[in-house]
Amino acid sequence: MAIFYCYKVCRSPNRFPIWVYDYFRQFGAMKNDKKKKYVSKLDALEKLQKYCAYQDRCHKEVRSKLLDLGIYGDDLEQIIAELIAENFLNEERFAQSYARGKFRMKHWGKRKILQELKARQISAYCIKKGMAEIDDDEYEKKLFGLIEKKNNSLKENNVYIRRKKLFDYAYRKGYESFLIQNCIKVLTTTK
Repeated sequence: MAIFYCYKVCRSPNRFPIWVYDYFRQFGAMKNDKKKKYVSKLDALEKLQKYCAYQDRCHKEVRSKLLDLGIYGDDLEQIIAELIAENFLNEERFAQSYARGKFRMKHWGKRKILQELKARQISAYCIKKGMAEIDDDEYEKKLFGLIEKKNNSLKENNVYIRRKKLFDYAYRKGYESFLIQNCIKVLTTTK
């Protein structure tokens, strides 16, 4: 729309007013005129070591970071192999810390964690190890706490709508439906 308007006003697609360039620069619609700086293999390895030391990363994240740096082909594979050999990159450790962190900090359920790990192309073995980090008793307590907290914040008087809202909330968090229903039953029978 802005380009068409500008074309009508300027009568030339090459002569845009300054505000058009500012608009596109701000919202990223124009191509970046700056050329990428060349990054050597050693510099990329050093950057990736810092990147992986900051927090655990999966292979997919590291590969995309290398591609952003402009490293391709054999160099990319060699850098990933070196990171694995130096234990900067470990998918099993990543899966364990990811599952543990998302459960404890963001209160995600097993379904959502599993889905995210699969989206990051983690192997089935590593996913199994990661999911083993979540204790079943702690999992049920966390779910009950979430549902109880949400129940206290709801202002809905209709019991069926309240149950539906509680179920939807916990289901979006990634908890299993049978556990949610059991917690809601326990919660509604005690009140």
